[in-house]
Amino acid sequence: MHPTQNTLPEAVRSQSVEVLNLHLAAAIDLHGQVKQAHWNVRGPGFFAVHTLFDSVSEAVEGFSDELAERAGALGGTAYGTIQTAVKRSFLLPYPIAIADEQKHIFAVSAALAAFGQSVRGASTKVAGFGDADTADLLTEISRGIDKQLWFIESHAAPK
Repeated sequence: MHPTQNTLPEAVRSQSVEVLNLHLAAAIDLHGQVKQAHWNVRGPGFFAVHTLFDSVSEAVEGFSDELAERAGALGGTAYGTIQTAVKRSFLLPYPIAIADEQKHIFAVSAALAAFGQSVRGASTKVAGFGDADTADLLTEISRGIDKQLWFIESHAAPK
């Protein structure tokens, strides 16, 4: 940990930084997965879905930045390289051989849902450490992921 005047105990900050870095790795992976869908989607709703995936990827990239900056603010180091993300992401690999817009919508929805679920759990976890501010950030990210999931699922074909 880097020296800081942050008044949270170092043990709390260290635990929170570990949680933040785990979710930073997954957010970087999620960003790449949504871009994969953006670049490769095909179908009658191409333009709308292609544009939506780009918008979602931008939102996810913003969440990555917030996670990394919070780790730094706590005196930690943000581990945000692609190599680190590959090693640490908990998301399932993206099915890269698909093109159909409905299959991409399903795959992106699943990745967003998994990330959102983990972020919600992490919020509770860091609150238990005594880090209310990181818990608040994770709750904010969870709300943002839920909104992006709603946008994506709104393009799913009705059953």
